[in-house]
Amino acid sequence: MQEPRRVVVTGLGLLCGVGNNASEIWEGLLAGKSGMAEITAYDLTGHSVRVAAEVKNFDALNFVEKKESRKMGRFIHFALAAADEAMKHSGLKITPENADNIGVHIGSGIGGFDIIEREHTNMMNGGPRKISPFFIPATIINLAAGHVSIRYGAKGPNEATATACTTSAHAIGDAFRIIQRGDADAMLAGGTEAAISPLAVGGFAAMKALSTRNDDPTHASRPFDKDRDGFVIGEGAGILVLEELEFAKARGANILAEIIGYGMSADAFHMTGMAPEGEGCLRSMKHALRVAGIAPDQIDYVNAHATSTPLGDVLESTAIENLFGERAKNHTLLVSSTKSMTGHLLGGAGGLEAGITVLALQNQIVPPTMNLENVDPGCRLNYVPNKSQAAKVDYALSNSFGFGGTNGSLVFKRWGAE
Repeated sequence: MQEPRRVVVTGLGLLCGVGNNASEIWEGLLAGKSGMAEITAYDLTGHSVRVAAEVKNFDALNFVEKKESRKMGRFIHFALAAADEAMKHSGLKITPENADNIGVHIGSGIGGFDIIEREHTNMMNGGPRKISPFFIPATIINLAAGHVSIRYGAKGPNEATATACTTSAHAIGDAFRIIQRGDADAMLAGGTEAAISPLAVGGFAAMKALSTRNDDPTHASRPFDKDRDGFVIGEGAGILVLEELEFAKARGANILAEIIGYGMSADAFHMTGMAPEGEGCLRSMKHALRVAGIAPDQIDYVNAHATSTPLGDVLESTAIENLFGERAKNHTLLVSSTKSMTGHLLGGAGGLEAGITVLALQNQIVPPTMNLENVDPGCRLNYVPNKSQAAKVDYALSNSFGFGGTNGSLVFKRWGAE
């Protein structure tokens, strides 16, 4: 049997409440910058949750013409912005000669939720004739991938995942496999989300999933802290350019990292809660390491899914402890949750965090878990509290877990590491 083709990362496009590009976000994370503040997107009257990590100073017209922008949901705007940065970063040029072998796999957990709300209001106030003819293409999840494909002329595989908060990890992992098996030479992969709207935030608030630390927004997301009270919703996108190794080398690409492992699992337990002991997370990570062909003791850093929910952080920590054993217990394994600064991008989280993990490998620095003042007794790992840490990082793992018990784990290798 032929060996799977090797896949490398050659470009990053990141966007979130901390910054509007990868370098700005990376500098912000190392400085412990919070992207959270009081919500500005809508009137907060009557809302129990008033804090979110909104993207700031974003102008879609920098990436799309005004007439066209009106036909797109905000999540599509974010995808186009992140794809623009990723493509420029990679230097990849799509031509008639290679277009059939370059694809797009970009997902979203919720898609154009804000547009759905707006058009429903229009219909209720003025009847069906007030519904925009662009309502459907502005909202459906695969249109982010569709617009990116159209923008660059990528004629290879074109897909979109919608697996809740694991969406981006699955998109990147599936794109990795598409390249491995020879169905494409390069893929733009990741996720995008723009769900800071009255109904979406109100829905998560009704579930008691969100922090209500409204008087102190920058400290509202506090993974692993005993005083955490829920996640802070964020928005943005994370898109990676993945290429087959020889394809990248042939064009003289600057290789940022290699993706070597991808694991998935299902909890098969509860629609929103995680399986006991985090055993579904554990199987996802084990699968990713098995595909990567490395042992647990080779992983130096885990970018945790940890959203700042009371139960989820403990169960993921337990799963990490059970997998990594003594290295977890003696605190030589570094674990951090960058959601303490970015908030939780839902379907966009895994793409953003995969990009952050690549930057950690490149720069040999682990970003911190901010707002960690009193560690929950059930969380017993080294969470890089409140200050970034220089470290030797050759292999890193990025976790994403979603409602419905859907789990995904990605393993990245520092380019040049033996």
